[in-house]
Amino acid sequence: MGYTYDLIVIGAGSGGLTAAGFAAQLGARVALVEKHRIGGDCLWTGCVPSKTLLKVAKVAHQMRTADRYGLSSVEPDIDLGKVMAHVQATMEGIYQDHSPALRENGIDVFDMETGRFVDPHTVAAGDTRLTGRKILITTGAHPFIPAIPGLDGMDYLTYESIWKLNVLPRRLIVVGGGPIGCEMAQSFRRLGAEVTIVEGGDRILPGDEPAASQALTDVFAAEGIDVRRKVVVERVWQDKNGIHVAAGAKLLAADALLIAVGRRPSVDGLDLEKAGVAYSAKGIEVDDHLRTSQGHIYAAGDCASAYQFTHYAGWQAFMAARNALLPGASRGVSDRVPWTTFTDPEVAHVGFTEDDARSKLGNAVMTCEWPMDRVDRARAEGDAAGFLKLVHKKDGTLLGATIVAGRAGEMLHEWVVALERGLKVGDLAGIIHVYPTYSTASMQAAAAIRVEQFLRGISGKVARGLVGLMR
Repeated sequence: MGYTYDLIVIGAGSGGLTAAGFAAQLGARVALVEKHRIGGDCLWTGCVPSKTLLKVAKVAHQMRTADRYGLSSVEPDIDLGKVMAHVQATMEGIYQDHSPALRENGIDVFDMETGRFVDPHTVAAGDTRLTGRKILITTGAHPFIPAIPGLDGMDYLTYESIWKLNVLPRRLIVVGGGPIGCEMAQSFRRLGAEVTIVEGGDRILPGDEPAASQALTDVFAAEGIDVRRKVVVERVWQDKNGIHVAAGAKLLAADALLIAVGRRPSVDGLDLEKAGVAYSAKGIEVDDHLRTSQGHIYAAGDCASAYQFTHYAGWQAFMAARNALLPGASRGVSDRVPWTTFTDPEVAHVGFTEDDARSKLGNAVMTCEWPMDRVDRARAEGDAAGFLKLVHKKDGTLLGATIVAGRAGEMLHEWVVALERGLKVGDLAGIIHVYPTYSTASMQAAAAIRVEQFLRGISGKVARGLVGLMR
């Protein structure tokens, strides 16, 4: 059978764009199918708009709290319509920078067309039939909507629809204390809304270190965000007086309700059965090389992974394209996926938390927690809330890192490299870090661990003895 394309990519989010671009560089004939606009969740409803809004909200917060720096505080005049116009302009600018390059690189783009399987080698892009030697599915995920009584009969927001707001709600209830819920809660609070987070678990950011969750909870409390933990939403309704939420023993009222309790893989409408591709509610089933139950069909990113991050989707899609088009096979699954929640302060993590490490290694686990108020740059910036926590073995082998700081996401990367390369904490202690930077905390913590190890060992005892003899 002759194929029109070497690779058909379904889904043009971060994963699909990465895979299509790499395949085109290899000289492959590539088709890219996207039912909405090129860019996916990350560009239009996720990373780009949320980080743009977080920046606007931070500027508003700094204006309001400028007296901390010896300046006159000013209450900002917030026009959410203008703010959202700025957010939209940022998204459009990034789209214009990236979208034309696809066609310039020889990729056949079928945007605003729904991709679905006709058979294992044929994909329909609207009315067009595409045949491919290899196919990659990168369709991402969508908001999960819980079965809350009354929710179907009212207006509510998700991370997809919140960008359509033009008037700032006076009161906002956020259901869900994960990364999306926390980022949006802080943004809207700093823009002037009264915000309540309703979280069914015992803490916000449940995937991070408990201390990180508590640190952010304290910051939220100081900023006036009402965080309600261990509270389940029992029912909701809407009337002329607004939105009402029955949560535990309390009745909460709001002008807007954001549902942010997670995401689910987007697999409906692909007609995967016609291709013989196995999937479940957890997404498309893949092996360690990202192959589906059909050996020539691959899947990557949110539609096939428990880790739903843009950077992981891009990495997986690159690996999937490599495995589909080149000899051999590279592992496309990792248990060392870094992430950052971009609140202020940011919360960044890679590897094991302390609890995870102790459950696997017991007493072989050690920790070091270095407060950011011992970092000169953080104090100079007025960013001293937070800490760096390292989880390691007694010999210094790194197991995980958590950072709560103003620039935690940037600070994390040297620990990602250390973990991937099997470095010991002491290896970073001897590397010169620029002063004054936030990353000085990494050197300080690593040095503290290295010195403790040295003094605890025979070499340390000998060194102490020699110093004593020289007196």
